[in-house]
Amino acid sequence: MASVAPEVEKKEEEEQVVNPWEVSAGKGGIDYDKLVDQFGCQRLDAPLIDRIARLTGRPPHRFLRRGLFFAHRDLNEILDIYEKGDKFYLYTGRGPSSEALHLGHLVPFMFTKYLQDAFKVPLVIQLTDDEKFLWKNLTVEESKRLARENAKDIIACGFDVERTFIFSDFNFVGGAFYENMVKVARCVTYNKVVGIFGFTPEDHIGKISFPPVQAVPSFPSSFPKHFSGNDQLRCLIPCAIDQDPYFRMTRDVAPRIGYQKPALIESRFFPALQVNKYAFSGGQDSVELHRKLGANLEVDVSIKYLNFFLEDDDELERIKKAYKEGRMLTGEVKQLLVTVLSEMVERHKRARARVTEEMVDAFMAVRPLPNMFG
Repeated sequence: MASVAPEVEKKEEEEQVVNPWEVSAGKGGIDYDKLVDQFGCQRLDAPLIDRIARLTGRPPHRFLRRGLFFAHRDLNEILDIYEKGDKFYLYTGRGPSSEALHLGHLVPFMFTKYLQDAFKVPLVIQLTDDEKFLWKNLTVEESKRLARENAKDIIACGFDVERTFIFSDFNFVGGAFYENMVKVARCVTYNKVVGIFGFTPEDHIGKISFPPVQAVPSFPSSFPKHFSGNDQLRCLIPCAIDQDPYFRMTRDVAPRIGYQKPALIESRFFPALQVNKYAFSGGQDSVELHRKLGANLEVDVSIKYLNFFLEDDDELERIKKAYKEGRMLTGEVKQLLVTVLSEMVERHKRARARVTEEMVDAFMAVRPLPNMFG
């Protein structure tokens, strides 16, 4: 039996694939502990979250206190420099492959807005329309159009135009940005990029050449109009854990070209959700059995979503307790979730409807950020 174990272990490892273009897991779902070990990042623990609250003077975001953002790289160093009175900037992004952003897409931006407001720092948002042209069956023109539509959803999250620059790669790449791209490209061998991203001989060279494009917004010198004279400004990247390979590469290259390593704060993935009928339930098969045994909260999708979108901690605990003890039924929990999500979606729709083409132009204008640390 002992001789079979390594093969079984290998098969289990092969079942979990997490990279920027593919996320799949075995029967047990994504093993985040294994990902932390595999990627070499650190767990986001309670003392670090408490430190964020102390330094910002505001309660930690629910995504932090409930573990949606669960891992990091060098976040402690970002907090060290902030505590000393120095500044940093934020960088996040979106690959525009659909007309509008759904809730899962909006989560990183909701959290990034909290970080911008809490730390009062500037933000660059990259729209990788070139990536979507390379990976999806989209024309250049359609990719650029979707980028602008997605920018409206992002702006609707409430970002401060005086501290925020949104750019599409097709419209912005060039100059200092491109100089940094080729500096990164020269430091990464073909074997290295294959090892990090899993490219194959069948992949076209556009895919293989893309990683430096996503790497260099980590360096302030890529934005000379925005961060003039701040070439060593540290960067913090809020992103989902599947984007980590890009920034492992970036962090490896940065010191070799004279730049600071970016820090990261990384989130879990969202489960697929179809609330009314198809969302996976932790409830029992019959009302009688449910009243007797209660729900399994670990697998219930509605509870997972309430965990991230219901702001009131006390109300969340009341729901969990009642559901676990069988005093609340699956249908009741789903209806509560529908109410919470409907309010969020309607609020976002109203905000997006107020975003004009002129507002998009203002966020995407290449200009100094006059009040970026104000």
